[in-house]
Amino acid sequence: MTEPSKPRVGNDTGKNKALEPPERGDVIGTGLFWLAKWALCVVAIAAGAWVLGWIIARLWVVILPMALAVVVATVLWPPTRWLTKHGLRPALAASLSLLGFLGLLAGVIALIVPSVVDQAPELADKATEGVNRVRDWLQGPPLNIRDEQLDSAVDAIVSRLQSSAEQIATGVFSGVTTATSALVTLFLVLVLAFFFVKDGPRFMPWLHSVTGTRGGRHFEEVLSRIWVTLGGFIRTQALVSLIDAVLIGAGLVILGVPLAAVLAVLTFLGGFIPIVGAFVAGALAVLVALVANGVTTALIVLGIILAVQQLEGNVLQPVLQSRSMQLHAVVVLLAVTAGGSLYGIVGAFLAVPVAAMVAVVLRYVGEQIDAATAPPPETDDDAEAEPAR
Repeated sequence: MTEPSKPRVGNDTGKNKALEPPERGDVIGTGLFWLAKWALCVVAIAAGAWVLGWIIARLWVVILPMALAVVVATVLWPPTRWLTKHGLRPALAASLSLLGFLGLLAGVIALIVPSVVDQAPELADKATEGVNRVRDWLQGPPLNIRDEQLDSAVDAIVSRLQSSAEQIATGVFSGVTTATSALVTLFLVLVLAFFFVKDGPRFMPWLHSVTGTRGGRHFEEVLSRIWVTLGGFIRTQALVSLIDAVLIGAGLVILGVPLAAVLAVLTFLGGFIPIVGAFVAGALAVLVALVANGVTTALIVLGIILAVQQLEGNVLQPVLQSRSMQLHAVVVLLAVTAGGSLYGIVGAFLAVPVAAMVAVVLRYVGEQIDAATAPPPETDDDAEAEPAR
């Protein structure tokens, strides 16, 4: 006879413990530990961002010329690269591109600025008269808004504009005055842009020598994408703004609206500050048309502006810009608002390129996370063993 098998107490106890659900305290403690860990990470990132903002504010006099020089370098790089490929030395190619850019800029300023300066007072008078007409219309039927309500609203708008103007003036001229004058800042921008274009191809090998092969590979890929994105954004935005200015300016000329050239120039300049710039330029055009030509012409001008904006948003931007450069309108608006409130007009101008560069970095980080968390590829042995199972 065989002896009955003895129960294996130790193994059964281990299995029962493994099958038991975790205690509530353990689950809550794990959740709190996870939350505390991520909260600490968020606090550390916020502290780092605050320190970075403090450094940028202290070094704004240096960062501003560098940022503007990078923008100019993205415009100068295509002709410089073309000249270099056709046998010119990098220094000569960069010099010719810079001289051509300066000549084109001087020609545009000589053609446009005198007329804008001469007609700016008239534009201000027309805009003021247009605001008064809108105010009279709001006081009449069917709205019948009381004078007290309008006065309080107008006072709030005026005070807001005055405070914004003070912030804009401070943001624009703080770095410039510290650098002695606007001419010195302009000279720094041109010199830095020249060296960026001339010595730019040497930057990647130097970066590899400093960061090593593994880190240099990531830095090189991210910086290459940022450069392509920034250059594409600047050139495309200039082309889109030019098309908007030509179409809206042609409509104003056909309708006989005065100050059409000035309004077209403001439309072109406002195109570099997305959403906000187009809104301000369009509002000025409608007010001038209302004062000079009446309600019917003002409504037609409003329709032209809305049609051009639809053409820009639905045709020009998707066709001329790649999908990777697209930013949601909410992101653009928040970036412009934050940049304008912190650094004035220059901040509003640089806000969207900075947001686009941040988006490039986040996309690359997302790609690396996806690559690290992706399941391993199926091998040939696994594919042959699958039917047998």
